[in-house]
Amino acid sequence: MTERVSVIVGSLRRGSYARKIAQNVLPMFPPEFTAEIVEIRDLPLYNFDYDDPEVTDVATPPEYTRFRETIKSSAGVLFVTPENNRTIPACVKNAVDIGSKPNSDVAWKNIPVGIMSHSIGRMGGYSSQKNLRLALSYFDMPTLGQPEVFLSQSRTLVEPDGTITQESTVEFLQSYVDRFAELMTSELDERAGAQA
Repeated sequence: MTERVSVIVGSLRRGSYARKIAQNVLPMFPPEFTAEIVEIRDLPLYNFDYDDPEVTDVATPPEYTRFRETIKSSAGVLFVTPENNRTIPACVKNAVDIGSKPNSDVAWKNIPVGIMSHSIGRMGGYSSQKNLRLALSYFDMPTLGQPEVFLSQSRTLVEPDGTITQESTVEFLQSYVDRFAELMTSELDERAGAQA
């Protein structure tokens, strides 16, 4: 049985560079992991009324429940995101907020996380990644350190057919995925040892 890796794309645009980068990365995972994009485009905007036990006339959206259960059943989560206005896209922040509730059962807690950011400019989504790291640091998520993945001038990295062919970029992304797989394996082994 393979372990699930949930890949969250930080752009809702069907042809986005973030989605194309993610699609290139999916097959890079070793065979013991199955990486799949978890769509966040249909998640309703977060509203605490959905999770407030004192609010009894509002039901939690089923999209919330499905998303939370998917994250909780994942060996790890990989974000592939652009930068919007010097921060994370609204859809990513919404997903983070949804996974952060209810307080007694946070979906993100202790799940290993990887982050790849990009921009069509030279900064490679630096501000987006740093803001996302800050938001996720609250949940005790094991995270890779250096080297971080900031893909600058992303439109020059992706061919018209959606593939990344620049050998140095492919090798860099593969090395990050390999390190992320090692982190997830280590965490899975640690959990198994704690349950034994």
